[in-house]
Amino acid sequence: MSGGNPISSQKPTLRILAGKKINEWEKYVIQTTTGQRVLAAFYRSSLYQFFSMKIKEFLDVKLLEEIRQYPLPRHIAIIMDGNRRFAKELGLSVEAGHIFGKEKIEEVLDWCFDLGIRVLTIYAFSTENFKRSEKEVKTLMVLLKQELDLAKEDSRIHRNKVRVRILGKLDSLPKDIQQSAKSIMELTKSYKSYHLNIALAYGGREEIIQAIQRMGGDIKKGKLKVKDISQNTVSSYLYTSGLPDPDLILRTSGEERISNFLLWQLAYSELYFCDMYWPALQKRDFLLAIRSYQHRKRRYGK
Repeated sequence: MSGGNPISSQKPTLRILAGKKINEWEKYVIQTTTGQRVLAAFYRSSLYQFFSMKIKEFLDVKLLEEIRQYPLPRHIAIIMDGNRRFAKELGLSVEAGHIFGKEKIEEVLDWCFDLGIRVLTIYAFSTENFKRSEKEVKTLMVLLKQELDLAKEDSRIHRNKVRVRILGKLDSLPKDIQQSAKSIMELTKSYKSYHLNIALAYGGREEIIQAIQRMGGDIKKGKLKVKDISQNTVSSYLYTSGLPDPDLILRTSGEERISNFLLWQLAYSELYFCDMYWPALQKRDFLLAIRSYQHRKRRYGK
């Protein structure tokens, strides 16, 4: 006599029956015109949108709970890429893409407040961006000035004690933007809880060259000795002086390159490349980047 339960071997279990019913339903939906229409109507329905939204919210909550169990990055730097391609795919102007990108900065800042991430650095405008069309550069300058001026009145900046720094060659920017940049930096210079660094007219190589020039000037004046130059010395001459190097650098749009961003500071940063265009980035994408960072640190035993 063979082993096993004779009853279960002769009679299908409830799970098997349920599986067969599901398979029959799937075949009906996929193979019949009526079924396909019903499924398409369901996907377009407000009911589907409601359940889809609730499922995403639930998954985000679970992901957030998981992330809070492990050390968070102190400093996240972001290469905000994909504004133009985002606009093109939606049939919008390049300028519209940049407007959507500007709005996303405010969302990400809120995410950092929520998680307690103390330093955020965003790559807003590189030295290479000056080579773009005159119309696009002008639009970017207008948006940048608007953002700087709004930041001065933003209650979140003052409530959360956010120090704003502008990193880059300010003298290469229009005079009105220089004034706005200096104004917000002066207004927030005493804040220490959070740091928002905005890279404008920024280039990593240019930053290092400027640091070398300043060190050379101090050597000439007798303020610095060549033999005393160390990694800490070089760091103190960079735009990010006094801040921790980025733990995580996130780039959107699927491109996998650094593009002359924080070349000295990223020596030990974790890099994360996300396929989403910058304006389309969701909180879940941001959380997934942080979880990836945490997994790597745990795997390396750091």
